[in-house]
Amino acid sequence: MLVRQILKAKGSGEIATIAPGATVKEAAEMLSVKRIGAVIVSEDGAVPLGILSERDIVRELGARGPSCMSEMVREMMTAELVGCTLDEGSDQVMARMTEGRFRHMPVMADGQMVGLISIGDVVKARLSELSMEKEALQGMIMGH
Repeated sequence: MLVRQILKAKGSGEIATIAPGATVKEAAEMLSVKRIGAVIVSEDGAVPLGILSERDIVRELGARGPSCMSEMVREMMTAELVGCTLDEGSDQVMARMTEGRFRHMPVMADGQMVGLISIGDVVKARLSELSMEKEALQGMIMGH
């Protein structure tokens, strides 16, 4: 399955973004309210500068305590984003996420962010593919 199909099946095209000058506390509140695992750091909502995940925040809380919540997002974000394109396959994306040990990936087209997919989105798509393959094989075996 292609990334474009995963985004289409996902439905909502909303990409949660936050300005690099916002505080980590504001980012954590956004993650909580929207019930999401990561937020893209962007000045304009289209060009990603980085990503900040709940895992990043928890790691810093554990290491430095609650004082890190007043830092700016730009100080804690991961700036080396790994993205994908609309025409990449779910297997390629899943492999990169697994190898890089991250769970969220911006989808890029012509230098602009057009979506955000999570490992959950990719796994769901892959399970759907496997289910369809199983049904097709059963149909062939049964003579349907």
